[in-house]
Amino acid sequence: KVSSTDSDDAEFEYEEVFTSSLSWDDAMKYDDGYGWRSAIETLLSHARGSEVLSRVKSICVSGTSATCLLVKQHSLDVTRAARMYNYDIQSSSPELAERVMELIDRYVPERHTARATTGSLAKLLLWNEEQSLVDDDGEAKEVLCHQSDYVSMSLMHEGLDDENRCMVTSDWHNCLKLGYDVRNREYPSWMLKLLKEGANIPNPESVLPSKVISPGEPFGVISPVVASKFGISSNCILVGGTTDSNAAFFAAAGAKPDYGTAVTSLGSTLAIKQLSKTFVEDASRGVYSHRFPRFASGSGAGGGEQEGEDAWLIGGASNVGCAILRQEGFSNEELSQLSAEIDPNTDSPLSYYPLTKKGERFPVADSAKEPVLEPKPASRKEFLHGLLQGIGDVERDGFRILGELGATPSRPTVVLSCGGGSNNDMWVSMRERRLGEDGGQHVEVKRATNTEASYGAALLAAASFGGEEVTRVSGCYIQTIHCNSTYE
Repeated sequence: KVSSTDSDDAEFEYEEVFTSSLSWDDAMKYDDGYGWRSAIETLLSHARGSEVLSRVKSICVSGTSATCLLVKQHSLDVTRAARMYNYDIQSSSPELAERVMELIDRYVPERHTARATTGSLAKLLLWNEEQSLVDDDGEAKEVLCHQSDYVSMSLMHEGLDDENRCMVTSDWHNCLKLGYDVRNREYPSWMLKLLKEGANIPNPESVLPSKVISPGEPFGVISPVVASKFGISSNCILVGGTTDSNAAFFAAAGAKPDYGTAVTSLGSTLAIKQLSKTFVEDASRGVYSHRFPRFASGSGAGGGEQEGEDAWLIGGASNVGCAILRQEGFSNEELSQLSAEIDPNTDSPLSYYPLTKKGERFPVADSAKEPVLEPKPASRKEFLHGLLQGIGDVERDGFRILGELGATPSRPTVVLSCGGGSNNDMWVSMRERRLGEDGGQHVEVKRATNTEASYGAALLAAASFGGEEVTRVSGCYIQTIHCNSTYE
């Protein structure tokens, strides 16, 4: 829902008018693409009852990063079960995983994001080792498809006959861990060489998404079968998707944030993202950059005065986070009571690295890193103080490393907090103080108003539209949005 005031240059505001979620039960498989489609149908059915869908003009799908599956060439037929975001190829056959790692070491540049054993490229190579993606004549039988890609394809092609060929379209954000060159916007030569020479795929691009576009860029129209079934306009378009963490950034920071805006997610694990003028990448530290989509209008990195500049969403995800609080037996009531007793202006003498198990991704990628949870004081309040400070220190060190690697600006100007931990006001104050002390300048830390990835995806669906026609009806403003014909 979009609204405005009488002022011609007023900022448009977005308001959530319908929300629904679906609990995933034991009977539903996370790695089942058909299950994803069934879940989407259930949610669309719920929305149709509220008469919201008839007003939808565009749809953007966010999915978990590096969650992917294989589909049959030119169709929606899933050929192999999905491998989720946290699937590590090293958990498979040691011999096959070793072969994949040899290929990655031989062809993938040092410190590149695609070297990750949980990335899309590693999963694709493992699938090919298990059973070739091409037939005896070297023709591709299967194509890689990310979770977001697959759901978008199903909305465009569901119910159409076999003559309507599906071509997999993906986006900058989902393809980053596949190896896509987000700076030059192409599949790099080292990647094509790896697939052709190392993986014995004569036409490497035939097993990859055929087109990679900007998140938010229109690329297709909804299937008439889907439109009729759920009461969606037949003119509704699908736009390039994104990953869940990037969608959460849009939700928290808006579609057109200023450089230096950062978002910290304080969930089971900790993730930080900062909008930078410069590209930063270092796989040895778990740092990577997503190309930030440029939008047709507005201020900040999305357009306006800075329209000619590139913008990068840089950051990483740590394995420390609020999961340690559950592991150590803190209840919600205890967390609330003890936090109120902690002075956020006082440092804890405890120096913890609060992992729940061995292994870290960011701010250093170290699979052998051990948790540090000793000494454990008798006081639960002091123990909690040390744990919260330890998680905050990983956040602080993460922003420091982004600056050392070349982030511009080198320090965040504001940090928006989301996730369950953002509800702890004492912790917000503690983190704000320690971030400011570390960089020698004040950094505002506050709770984000909006945090849901679905909300961020909705903003992205609307943000890349150009011309606006505003009509006043019964004291309200209804905005008719027309698709812009040019894209960065």
